[in-house]
Amino acid sequence: MASNMSAVMKIVRHSSSLFERSQSLWGVSAVRLLSNSANTPPETGEPPIPIYQEKRHEPVQLKRSRLVYQSRKRGMLENGLLLSTFAAKYLSTMSDSHLQQYDRLINLPSNDWDIFYWATGVKPTPPEFETEVMGMLKEHVKNKDREARLTQPALW
Repeated sequence: MASNMSAVMKIVRHSSSLFERSQSLWGVSAVRLLSNSANTPPETGEPPIPIYQEKRHEPVQLKRSRLVYQSRKRGMLENGLLLSTFAAKYLSTMSDSHLQQYDRLINLPSNDWDIFYWATGVKPTPPEFETEVMGMLKEHVKNKDREARLTQPALW
């Protein structure tokens, strides 16, 4: 009987060890069997947001292309639609000063919802972003011509 119990304990220990190894391979946190310690996952914080650095001496056409891309790829549908339609309408005729204002507007705030709330008038725009371009964006958001803006405009 003792030898049977010993064999059972060996099997339990072996399967417990296999269970622990399989869980650690998959990155799953699980309580270890036959132990009072636990596998804990590493700290999972959000990745840091890169600090915006203005691109100096960037050719105007390259800047426009970058801003079109950044206007379309926001990670948030609402801003993707608002900014891509705004960029399609105004970006090709913007002066260097306006391009710089737009670049700062879409790249400096760390939260896209801020841009959305400022443009729609839900929250007051901070003074550093209350520019001519922001005024143009606010007018664009009003959509006085009742344009359909259900998709982003074609690139070509």
